[in-house]
Amino acid sequence: MKDVLTPFLVLSMLLFSANHLSAEGSKAPEWVVSEWINGPGVSLADLRGKVVIVEFFQMWCPGCKAFSIPLMKRWSDATFKDEIESGKLKLLSIHTVFEGRDAQSPEKLKSFIKEKNIHHLVGIDAYKNGDTTPETMKKYGNGGTPTMAFIDKKGVIRFQRLGGFDPFAAEMFIRILLKEPDA
Repeated sequence: MKDVLTPFLVLSMLLFSANHLSAEGSKAPEWVVSEWINGPGVSLADLRGKVVIVEFFQMWCPGCKAFSIPLMKRWSDATFKDEIESGKLKLLSIHTVFEGRDAQSPEKLKSFIKEKNIHHLVGIDAYKNGDTTPETMKKYGNGGTPTMAFIDKKGVIRFQRLGGFDPFAAEMFIRILLKEPDA
């Protein structure tokens, strides 16, 4: 009975938490990245069959510094290290600057990544000429940072939140996604 209730409880905690965004349940849009840091770039097609966790962040965002950046670091270095190394899970961050662009340049981002000892892939969200909102941020309908999106093996957004959420419930949900059949 416990095994039957656990997924239901985890989904309930995630689905009924604040900041529910409408992108959940839809096919994840391809990101538009001007530069990749910490490795070669990847597309969603490259990641088909893997669970993908995407963090949208800014260097100067208080919520990013306090919540999403340390959480991604913990997941990368400890909690999901085996799943990442085995190729079942991919973590990546997208630096999606919609304010203070001069203060958050690619050069400053590279220093920030080194200072924070971030080893997973980081992309810089691209702009179209004259736009003030980055392309991937628009495609995902992000209302700000930090935003996290969990994409299943079939390329569907199964969880997307602006701000904080219960990391324990999220980790349980990621484990459920990892157990789902391959795409």
